[in-house]
Amino acid sequence: MARPGYAQAGVDLIAAEARVAKATVYSHFGDKENLLREAVSASADQALADNLAAVDRLTDCGTDLRATLEDVGLRLLQCYGDDRSWALRRLLSAEINQFPDLLDIHTRAVDRVTETLADRLARLTVAGRLHTPDPVLAAEQFFALLCGPMDKRARLGTRHVADTERRALSRAAVHTFLQAFASAPE
Repeated sequence: MARPGYAQAGVDLIAAEARVAKATVYSHFGDKENLLREAVSASADQALADNLAAVDRLTDCGTDLRATLEDVGLRLLQCYGDDRSWALRRLLSAEINQFPDLLDIHTRAVDRVTETLADRLARLTVAGRLHTPDPVLAAEQFFALLCGPMDKRARLGTRHVADTERRALSRAAVHTFLQAFASAPE
């Protein structure tokens, strides 16, 4: 549904792509609007799991906080910049006026990742490795340092960004982040 867009994706096309009968689509989802909501929800759930797995690497940073943050940043950029993620964000942008509740589905996943990252940053602050008076704000700023440059380079997912470029983006984001939040010089 994300490839051709909601309006162009008829139930016939959806059923053919799923290799099921049109009646099967209607019996499982009722209508195309419910199918859209379920598709967005499933996509958001998968993105959530992938992003949480990336952030979970901050549970044990070892001695090299910078390297761990760079690895987490790279993994988050890989999640953010994969084809499914771009397709979901483009679909949400296109359909948000008609289906504003879709943003709630997406936002719940984003908020959960932000809260989990904030928790990890707070733990690093308690351990004396970071100084984050407001861990949620620090998490939001970390994401902004990663995603802002990625958006520009990927041009809404129409340009492939190689992992070498993603690594450089992560390295730069972590450098700036640590300039603001490191408890001691790195």
